[in-house]
Amino acid sequence: MRFAFDQMDVQSRWQREIRRGLEQVMAKEGHELVDDVEASELVFHGVDLAHPRPFRRRAKAVFVVGIVEGPAIAGPALAKTYPLLVRSISNLLIYGGDASQPWAVVTTPELGCATLTANSEDDVWYRSLYDRIAPLATSHLVIDNIFDEDFPEELAQGTEVTDQIRRASRMLDQWHLFPAPYPVAEMLPEEDYRHLRRVFGIGGLSYGNISARHDQKRFWMSASGIDKGKIGVVGHDILLVKEYDRDRNAMRLSVRPGAKALRVSVDAVEHWGVYRDHPEIQAMIHIHAWMDGIVSTDVNYPCGTVEMGEAMSELFRRDPHPERTVIGLRNHGITATGPSLDDILDRLNGRVITTVPMT
Repeated sequence: MRFAFDQMDVQSRWQREIRRGLEQVMAKEGHELVDDVEASELVFHGVDLAHPRPFRRRAKAVFVVGIVEGPAIAGPALAKTYPLLVRSISNLLIYGGDASQPWAVVTTPELGCATLTANSEDDVWYRSLYDRIAPLATSHLVIDNIFDEDFPEELAQGTEVTDQIRRASRMLDQWHLFPAPYPVAEMLPEEDYRHLRRVFGIGGLSYGNISARHDQKRFWMSASGIDKGKIGVVGHDILLVKEYDRDRNAMRLSVRPGAKALRVSVDAVEHWGVYRDHPEIQAMIHIHAWMDGIVSTDVNYPCGTVEMGEAMSELFRRDPHPERTVIGLRNHGITATGPSLDDILDRLNGRVITTVPMT
């Protein structure tokens, strides 16, 4: 992956040092430094602590790591760093300071937060920092949609599967699974909020997403950028996904002619990969929560990446009953499979833990 730096203050000792360390560890791991941020797939974006602004992505499939210099944090680090992550529209935020001893607070959009401090040589510390960046630096993001106007008219009123999606959305909404006390729309200026919606296709952060097979090749899935507690309209809130178009790096959807369809959930490429690899799986629910005693992916790949789907499929392959199980997505949440959405909800109810462990 090609990477670049943007708005990094070379007069700052800390930013100068962290840029040097990141350049070295990224190059050592095989990534290419480029001068042109428009030609990169990952940007390290310097964020002003007092006036955080986002990096203006021209291409949507670009990962951004926000870099913020600030004083040591007294109290819960998440309360300080998460608003900065939102305001900078970063995929990952690194907050740190004082180059005499490297330290950083690393924060993710799923409310993961961890403090890294140096206990040995700098190169070892930067390697530990790279371990947090690697899932972005080694992933392929799929957030574009292709809308084919071939929606079957006989499905306009929905099916038993879409009825289950409606019921599941309302029950999950009542569980209050995503502990996000941050009103995203209120935290951003109007221009930045539009940028957030354009890049991620969301108007906020939600509990996750729902999908279920229509047939062996297609599946229904919740749309992105909606109140998932009020899912209702087939072809608008509940979308029919056909396939992943590798050549155009986009998900193909069936929509009605002339319809102004929403984009499907960013996790669609992951669900597509799982349904393709595991014909026995009929339905999936992904939530930002946890359960005791489950296996988990080794790498916390971001939402909407081919690699996340491949890691999920591998865990299902190891399970003796992939058609009815629960796996963990490291630092992110869980995905449960079942013969139906109703079955999954019955098994999850009362067993989920709202706090996702950060490792």
